[in-house]
Amino acid sequence: MRYQHLDLNLLVALDVLLDEHNITRAAGRLHMTQSATSGVLNRLRNYFEDDLLTQVGRKMMPTPLARELKEPVREVLLKIQTSIARRPVDEPATSKRHFRIMASDYVINVVLKDALQIVHQQAPNMTFEFLSPDRQSTGMLNRGELDMIVAPEPFMAEGHPADLLFEEQFVCMAWEQNARIGDTLTLDDWQRLGHVAVVFGRERQPGLEERLVAESGLCRRLEVVAYSYHSLPQLLIGTDRIATLHRRLAEQYRAMLPLKIYPMPVALPAMREFIGWHRSLDNDAIFSWLKEKIVASAG
Repeated sequence: MRYQHLDLNLLVALDVLLDEHNITRAAGRLHMTQSATSGVLNRLRNYFEDDLLTQVGRKMMPTPLARELKEPVREVLLKIQTSIARRPVDEPATSKRHFRIMASDYVINVVLKDALQIVHQQAPNMTFEFLSPDRQSTGMLNRGELDMIVAPEPFMAEGHPADLLFEEQFVCMAWEQNARIGDTLTLDDWQRLGHVAVVFGRERQPGLEERLVAESGLCRRLEVVAYSYHSLPQLLIGTDRIATLHRRLAEQYRAMLPLKIYPMPVALPAMREFIGWHRSLDNDAIFSWLKEKIVASAG
């Protein structure tokens, strides 16, 4: 399709090129060869009468025009995706929509798994993909590669809507035969004992509890670092280590394993878990229906 002599298919490539600033990475995302991607860039340069990306040392830098084009191009593609390319009439019972959601395993366990049970009964053809939290979440949401983020308030993306989903307190957990803890967990105990904690993604992004602990002026002695909140309770068995984790998850594992829950020896603010989505979905009836199911499960 062409509009005023511009092949609109090139907008997809332009969007990726302006995001990556790299021919090789753009080619990978576009499923094209590097030479074909270079050819597309040349066609775009001819149309706009601008280099768009210029080589500076080992990097490609956007020209002033390219920087101006980046957001409008992304908005046009998202508008096409959410209006023209989508069926105008879509009901949950017949919808075959696919949703990409970034959420921790904790959120999946305490909220999303229950929501998906209800969704499956009413919208059996709807499909989902969960992605682990990392520092790429904001960029992915901006590019429309994510539909939704469920995460603590500090991780919500600016410029996109978000609603409070629920609040949660942090607690400490230990093996019930841990001989180094008495009936109560003191601040001295908390600082003296080794901790089990989580980090997410290749960037090793810590959970919110690490940020809250640091803001309280404390420092944990980490002895085991895992990538899943669900692994923390199990890694405490047979050790004198402790973990700081969400109350809902701790209570689930206390019912299944020989573990004890202790109040935090220092007051941490409540975690405020939010649900955020791309602004282009504001008037999307199917997305609004799904969001209502998730909010109801969290309530």
